[in-house]
Amino acid sequence: MAHRRAKLTVAGRELVVRRIVEGGWPTVRVAEAMGISRATAYKWLARFRTEGQPGLEDRSSRPRRSPRRLSADLVNRILAARRQQHWGPHRLAPALRVPRSTIYAVLRRHQCARLRDFDPPTGAPIRYVMERPGQLIHVDVKKLGRIPPGGGHRLLGREIGRRNNPKGLRLGTDFVHVAVDDATRLAFVRVYRDERGVTASHFLQAAAQFFGRHGMPMQQVMTDCARSFRASRCFQEALRQVGARHLLTRPYRPRTNGKAERFIQTMIHEWAYTCLYPTNDLRLAALPRWVHFYNSRRTHTALGGRAPLTVVNNVCGNYS
Repeated sequence: MAHRRAKLTVAGRELVVRRIVEGGWPTVRVAEAMGISRATAYKWLARFRTEGQPGLEDRSSRPRRSPRRLSADLVNRILAARRQQHWGPHRLAPALRVPRSTIYAVLRRHQCARLRDFDPPTGAPIRYVMERPGQLIHVDVKKLGRIPPGGGHRLLGREIGRRNNPKGLRLGTDFVHVAVDDATRLAFVRVYRDERGVTASHFLQAAAQFFGRHGMPMQQVMTDCARSFRASRCFQEALRQVGARHLLTRPYRPRTNGKAERFIQTMIHEWAYTCLYPTNDLRLAALPRWVHFYNSRRTHTALGGRAPLTVVNNVCGNYS
């Protein structure tokens, strides 16, 4: 594979060979004209005569043999110590008698470089993606303080924020209910004035209609252990009506519902606090537009650079 400082691309190599074979140029003159050494020119000429056109293509720089490569047993020891002790390369290096750089390379290669990717009690990597749209819907609620007229302290600072609300009135809270499909990341959002069980049931029914319009009937719904989800008869009745099974996260394990948590963080940074909203109504009015952008145009690394709506009908990648 060509490195970033290589002077010859595939087209450049073809030009070298063409000038020597067809044009009859001396190899020395071709090397001078192309800014390369004579040895490089002779190398590509020899490859062309031996292999033809395929000999001019890029090749992997990986060596055929790596006699000093780490053994599989040592790699497993490094990964096991990482899972059990939660130590970084600086502490693992003296314990395992392996250079820190080597340990870091192993952790990065096996996607274990960040502790947040592990479940603290078990040390098992937390990574799962459902195969079908609608198979698992993550539901959560985010509380957002309402913005006083003129803007709040989050963007203006405490001093100006107090001026916009001189009496220190409690303006209340908006409860942003979110539902995110595990397989496609398609999101549905509604804002309510509370998070009671009745409200949660209304949101669930509205979410079921939204996902149903996209051909994604709910099969399972994951929530945390809040009373509005766990103990509400209204919410349980709504689950029965939409035909979904209820899954609860373990106590104090928000990462189990990580896709909803990640969506909320994205929503906060790209909608709620991305710019100065003079009033709370203007911020709420901007939410549907941002959700539409998120579903239809915003690309996702986990989806291979695609938007959720482009994956809904092609979740298995069968169509181009």
